[in-house]
Amino acid sequence: MTLPHNASMLLATTAKFFGGEKSGTREVKLFTVPKIETLQEMLRHSSRRFGEKLALEDLTDTPISRVTYASLMKNVLKFGTALKKLGIPERAHIAVIGENRVQWGITYLSAMCFNYVIVPIDKNLSTNEILNIIHESDTVAIVFAESFETTFRERQSALKNLRYYIGMDLSSKKDGFYSMSQMIDESRGCTEMDMPTIDPDAPAVIIFTSGTLGRAKGVVLSQRNIASNLVAMTSMIIIRPDDRFLSVLPMHHTYECSCGFLCPLFTGASAHYARSLKTVVDDLQTVKATMLLGVPLLFDKMFKRIYKGIREKKLTAKIIGPLISVANVVERFGWKSFKKLVFKEIHSKFGGSIRLFIAGGAAPDPLVAKGLREFGFTFLQGYGLTETSPILALNQLDNFRDDAAGIPLPGIQIKINKPGDDGVGEVYAKGPNVMLGYYKNDAATQNAFDDGWFCTGDLGYIDSDGFLHISGRKKNVIISKSGKNVFPEEIEDALNRSPFILESLVFGEDDPKQDEVIAAQIVVDAEAFIELSESRSIPITDELLKKIIGEEVRKTNAELSGYKQIKRFYIRDHEFQKTTTQKIKRFLVQAPTETSQNEGQD
Repeated sequence: MTLPHNASMLLATTAKFFGGEKSGTREVKLFTVPKIETLQEMLRHSSRRFGEKLALEDLTDTPISRVTYASLMKNVLKFGTALKKLGIPERAHIAVIGENRVQWGITYLSAMCFNYVIVPIDKNLSTNEILNIIHESDTVAIVFAESFETTFRERQSALKNLRYYIGMDLSSKKDGFYSMSQMIDESRGCTEMDMPTIDPDAPAVIIFTSGTLGRAKGVVLSQRNIASNLVAMTSMIIIRPDDRFLSVLPMHHTYECSCGFLCPLFTGASAHYARSLKTVVDDLQTVKATMLLGVPLLFDKMFKRIYKGIREKKLTAKIIGPLISVANVVERFGWKSFKKLVFKEIHSKFGGSIRLFIAGGAAPDPLVAKGLREFGFTFLQGYGLTETSPILALNQLDNFRDDAAGIPLPGIQIKINKPGDDGVGEVYAKGPNVMLGYYKNDAATQNAFDDGWFCTGDLGYIDSDGFLHISGRKKNVIISKSGKNVFPEEIEDALNRSPFILESLVFGEDDPKQDEVIAAQIVVDAEAFIELSESRSIPITDELLKKIIGEEVRKTNAELSGYKQIKRFYIRDHEFQKTTTQKIKRFLVQAPTETSQNEGQD
């Protein structure tokens, strides 16, 4: 439901714990949680309250692979003291790079507790990009995984300001490189009272995110930014001490760091680090995970896997529709766990204990969300950006919309700037979670704010019940011949529902007759074509690819308004390059060649 012309309404949520409050016409129920201003305060609180309960665990063999809340605090006190002993002064910048693991978490928390500024770096960046971030962030020390040792040894001469190299996997100091485990083992540590006083509003984290033309910008967050977001998030969704998070997204990204690492530590839950994306299903079973944070692509693949299994069992496929209908009726009468019982076999494939799937990083397909829910999985989505620590809006267990980003978190204000007739405009935000600015980039910081409001760059609207809906990125919008906005993300979601399409990118393309038409680059799903080839005993040829994809494009067009319909499509040989949260790097996509052109619909 869109808002009328005055959709620039301000939706302000100032949480009253215990009492809940109104958002639009719906009541938002909130839960009481501890109030914190810093992550140092968070760790102190959790270590005292949860003691010997498991906090973090690696599912691979690492020097420090498992810590309780008490031993996590002990490791932080020892490592922080060791960093000080090296001569690294407070407020110095310390980078961390490597796969998800307990030592990454210890490094991050040590920086937070001992008044350093942490610089998480994406391990999948090129060497040049990594070196550039180290230089631009004024990093003086780096904690790294084994795979980066050779890189840093070979580039030492180029990194004049980087004085301390600390290896997570080194067993002892070696040729000027320090061993993290040795530093911890030999440190006398200190008491909690000996930790430095933290200014909650001082820069604490610098996270480099993609900017214009792919150039990185350093988002500066304070401990108050992050702590306020933890409090707000957990007041909307209950996280229990017996919850087990399987961590699959990279920890350097603020979504996983805040929601999949800090959130469980704040609430007494445990985080378990998956071996790889390929082992997620097996790791879910090993951990008996109750919580899984992912990006839409992960859940799309899971959903397709479920349906593929159903299709292979022809008898099951015939009764699945009636089963879902019956289960929906039973659920409405209050038996919430009935679907888990009916679809027990499906749940067992994912460990049998999943309580909640949470999607972030991009908008999930509402049909996937609805589909997973019909099989008894609770699926929610949230919305945010690195600049907002990250969550701005979130759906709730009993108050959600599959096609909405969610309700603004308590303490966060959201408004729609300059809405059009359909109520859509740029999403603006205010709140204690909004960044301090971009590191050493006053111009970019100034451009990111409008009269005190943070400009997200996303277009959306707020419905009459207070739910925020995201239409797409402002810079990606295509203006149709009729002057209407076309959001490529909407069309891509529709295309990607096809079992024959792995991924797609929709864009506007110049046309001598129509000025600009909607076009798409498409990556086919090899597995689906192999199955088709084997079932029909036909070879996979270029003609077959064009024929099948052409049919799928026409099916998609039939569901779209005329001005949104795809007029041309191109089949790509390779998958798109993506960010670590699996968003396509649009700025790297080259224009397709005319020889690969196929007509969509005249």
